[in-house]
Amino acid sequence: MARSLASIMCKSIAGVRFANSNASKSFSQRILHFSTTLPDDPDTHEDFKPTNKVENSGISLEKIVEQDLKENPVMIYMKGIPDLPRCGFSALAVRVLKEYNVPLSARNILEDAELKNAVKCYSHWPTFPQIFINGEFIGGSDIILSMHQSGELKEKLKNVSDGK
Repeated sequence: MARSLASIMCKSIAGVRFANSNASKSFSQRILHFSTTLPDDPDTHEDFKPTNKVENSGISLEKIVEQDLKENPVMIYMKGIPDLPRCGFSALAVRVLKEYNVPLSARNILEDAELKNAVKCYSHWPTFPQIFINGEFIGGSDIILSMHQSGELKEKLKNVSDGK
């Protein structure tokens, strides 16, 4: 049922003719024509244009990462936010960390590609999520899960209290 409904939807969407489009353009090219995610888009009001708060603050991205790790005993750089993860690995990491009732700080790396690259450079680790405990890079969701299952994570988090 769901598959047939999806098929009907795709066929109906693909059959839609857009103004100012020609048959040689793919469906995604026609859709992207209407996208307003470009920072220089003249049709987007100033209030709705993407901003880079880090860039406007005058602080380097490396300093932002260092400050995050200094001020937050448990820091996760993830896709999405803890209450609404945008990938399964980020969701798994958050779920494991929430088992310990520790204060969890996070940054959504999907909002800022430059911050994402700065975190990669800082940790020398290419994938996300990236979890830091007391300023130390621990790893991703697979490492956190393994440490949780072995009891190592409980030991790492014993000095992190709800009061911090």
